Amino acid sequence: MKIFVKKTLLPIVAVALIVPIVLVTGANAVVCFSSKSKMKSVEECLGESGYDCILVLGCGVWGEDPSPLLSDRLDAAVALYKAGAAPKLLMSGDHGRTDYDEVSVMRKYAMDRGVPSEDIFMDHAGFSTYETMYRAKDIFGVEKAVVVTQKYHLYRALYDAASFDIEVIGAVAVGHTFEAQPVWEVREAAARVKDLVWCIFKPLPTYRGEKIDITGNGEVTLG
Repeated sequence: MKIFVKKTLLPIVAVALIVPIVLVTGANAVVCFSSKSKMKSVEECLGESGYDCILVLGCGVWGEDPSPLLSDRLDAAVALYKAGAAPKLLMSGDHGRTDYDEVSVMRKYAMDRGVPSEDIFMDHAGFSTYETMYRAKDIFGVEKAVVVTQKYHLYRALYDAASFDIEVIGAVAVGHTFEAQPVWEVREAAARVKDLVWCIFKPLPTYRGEKIDITGNGEVTLG
């Protein structure tokens, strides 16, 4: 009897293990394959033009300074702005608490490097990659964007943007090396599955709000 039970359970256990692996692998293949052709180095993007904005995804600040991961993104975005890829920067990040403000740090970093205040927009409610792209289209009216982040994250960012009919290319931010990269890669694999589902069902972001014209003056997003 015990042997029979064990033999009966083996297929169930095998399916329980295999199905999640297949789902994760399949979702990652869809997201990465659909985005790969849109990804370029920053140098390749320097010749681009005609985009509404350069969209920078926030990822952590240390007090008044961006984390190394974020500073690599910002350096790439500033270089693209100065090369004429787009006339505006859209800084999207977490400002969900009064004591934590990614987007203001991002804005100051760009201004310190010569970007005029009026050309910098801030999305204070970019709490996730999905919400950033939802709000970029819904709130800021972005139709075409250069998205800047690290390669491992860029696949998902471009996939999310395309799901909202934003015409995008991705600029791969480089610079620092990170010991935590393998951990981020594993976490990102799970995040791609989540965003694939969200992009199908389109849940609302945490906040929406009034429309903001990305072609106008970015100082309307201060405060």
